[in-house]
Amino acid sequence: MSNTIEKNAQQAKNSTLIPILIIAGLFFIFGFVTWINGALIPFMKTINELTDAQSYLVASASYISFVVMALPASYIINKIGFRKGMSLGLIVMAIGALIFIPAAGARTYWVFLLGIFIQGAGMTLLQTASNPYITILGPIESAAKRIAIMGIANKVAGALGSVIFGAILLSGIDGMKDKLSTVNIAEKESILNTMADSVVMPYIIMAIVLFVLGILIRKAPLPHVEAEPIEELVPGEKSKTSIFQFPHLWLGVLALFLYVGVEVIAGDTIISYGIALDIPVEKAKFFTLFTLMAMVVTYALGVFLIPKYISQALALKGSAVLGIVFSFCIIFTSGFTSVLFVAALGIANALVWPAIWPLALTGLGKFTKTASALLIMAISGGAILPPLYGALVDNKKETLLADGVEVLPAMAEAASFGYWILLPCYLIILYYAFYGHKVGLKKD
Repeated sequence: MSNTIEKNAQQAKNSTLIPILIIAGLFFIFGFVTWINGALIPFMKTINELTDAQSYLVASASYISFVVMALPASYIINKIGFRKGMSLGLIVMAIGALIFIPAAGARTYWVFLLGIFIQGAGMTLLQTASNPYITILGPIESAAKRIAIMGIANKVAGALGSVIFGAILLSGIDGMKDKLSTVNIAEKESILNTMADSVVMPYIIMAIVLFVLGILIRKAPLPHVEAEPIEELVPGEKSKTSIFQFPHLWLGVLALFLYVGVEVIAGDTIISYGIALDIPVEKAKFFTLFTLMAMVVTYALGVFLIPKYISQALALKGSAVLGIVFSFCIIFTSGFTSVLFVAALGIANALVWPAIWPLALTGLGKFTKTASALLIMAISGGAILPPLYGALVDNKKETLLADGVEVLPAMAEAASFGYWILLPCYLIILYYAFYGHKVGLKKD
């Protein structure tokens, strides 16, 4: 009897291996596309002569698409299925990449943002399909482990993307800035146009790869899976009839919204932060890599520890506490030490997404697909919080300069001050880890 059980368990494990690898490949793709924003932000700031707040609209354009497209994406996937939905998502991302060609030719910021938004719409399709799929592909207790594996693929790709695009877009940018301050208007326009053209070939290659993958994914062996129709009810309560009857889900949406915001701040501001601290761009362009590698190492620990040694809820508690501690360390240290604490946020952030998804989807049953779309919409936190960080930096900088502080010290202090926005976010995540994920659920 025990041999039969072991054999069935092994067969179940083997049957999920190929789908897990395919979904990991998709996480690799949108990890690569997402995390090049860290290099795009200072690049766009230079070629379009933007303020800090304006430059962080690069992140906003990408992440706001998750609000606009999440529910339509859920509807599309329900209609055409996982494979066709993922294929469509990849093709839409390719179209977004192609828009960078006319954007570079015109050196027009809103056209760049349009291309980024369309790529985000494609990623929304991929995320709306892949996150709930990987969550319910196996036991809910080990969902965080599977999502952590996805996270490793996502952040390794992000590290590669940040290094490759940092080398392409940011090499020599310090010298260019110095040169721009000394040339006339015509020469300045010529230099900026040449810089803008440097994005064309990388995005043509990206578009071709995405189109090809979009065609290939149509043949991928992805089995059909559904969430178990189980509901965790408070004693005496009737069966749920509405998505609004799951307070732990809505608190999870809020926690995920704030988490994505702080994750994007940690990854997309660190290069600009290093530059504000007067660290040369040639060194600062690698800083996003530090954040992502910290996340990869922590994801690997999560794969090993969850659920055998620690629960998903405990992983979330520890992550939130570390986020609070590291946020204070960023603000109250200086120089490269402070940059390292921004990178250390990768440790605090890594297991938040894997932990929140299964906790928020617990007991949703037939509402799982709608709930998943709501959780995908929470990715819009990456659109809202980075520009707020940029606005805090701009306002603080103006105040310091008005008080007579010199430019370089003012830039450094203002960039550090912006990280105060992290603290309330991690405090709310901490609440969800201890209490929020249990609100409205059956007590053990």
